[in-house]
Amino acid sequence: MRNSLKRHFLKENEIKQILDNFSGRLGIKPEQLFGSKPRIELVEAQEAKIFLFNNMPFSAQIRDMLFPTLLFEEIFSLLPKIVVDMGAVRHICNGADIMAPGVVKIEGEFDKNAFLLIVDERHGKPLAIGQALIESKIMKETKRGKIVKNVHHVGDDLWNLMKKIA
Repeated sequence: MRNSLKRHFLKENEIKQILDNFSGRLGIKPEQLFGSKPRIELVEAQEAKIFLFNNMPFSAQIRDMLFPTLLFEEIFSLLPKIVVDMGAVRHICNGADIMAPGVVKIEGEFDKNAFLLIVDERHGKPLAIGQALIESKIMKETKRGKIVKNVHHVGDDLWNLMKKIA
């Protein structure tokens, strides 16, 4: 991600649109996280848009996909979780999708395409934001193959850019 960044605060109607989109994808009310009149800042990089609330990157958009970021800890308790074994950690942090054999536990019920928090089994440390390739009921029975697409992980270009911004 290049260093040519544009940064500005969003107008009220733009804030409503982005928060409705964000909260609709996660099934939450925006007021739960942002209060009634939040100020949202947009940072535009070449490949991504990053949305900040109180200088914290809460969401990013790459192409048409808007998703929560790994720096927005307030969202972690609201997302379903996939707990992976320690052998999967290195692969996930290098961008690999989540495979069924590496999953130790699935927490929460969700549909296909839902956003999930991927954590390690030893410390519960967030590793990635993933997108479910199948619904939770099927996922719990699946023993092989890809089950979650890795959308954003610790150490990726977006992560590094957000660390500079935050």
